[in-house]
Amino acid sequence: MTPMVTTYRKRPLRHSSSSPAAQPKRRGVAAAELAVCLPIVVLLVLATIEACTMVFLKQSLTVASYEGVRTALVKGATAQDVQTACKQILTDRKVGGAIVTVSPANLPALNPGDLVDVTVTAPCGPNSAIPIMFYQGKSLTTTASMMIEF
Repeated sequence: MTPMVTTYRKRPLRHSSSSPAAQPKRRGVAAAELAVCLPIVVLLVLATIEACTMVFLKQSLTVASYEGVRTALVKGATAQDVQTACKQILTDRKVGGAIVTVSPANLPALNPGDLVDVTVTAPCGPNSAIPIMFYQGKSLTTTASMMIEF
């Protein structure tokens, strides 16, 4: 018995679409695609950075108001102590222009069962990472409330 040998015909090579003959039809397409897509991609990147900055700002205000109201619960605490605690946290997190409001302002006069509210507000514009108009003119506010128990 003899082994079978198979032979194949050789086909001529075809030119692919990337050959120099096909290039004149597609010249400039990549540049046009870049001109259309690049501004959109840049805008998405900047918007993402700005959104992350605002999430950080909101979280910073939340932490400051929470720590401020915890300071208000300490026996003998004053509204100035609460504002100092909040401002310290905001300074550590590089949040500028924040306003801290303690309600009611006369903490030593509170009785057990009374609520203390600490509200922290900061403008978005000065705390923005990028000087773009996404959040210009807006401000973020958080409030934390706790009950006096002593």
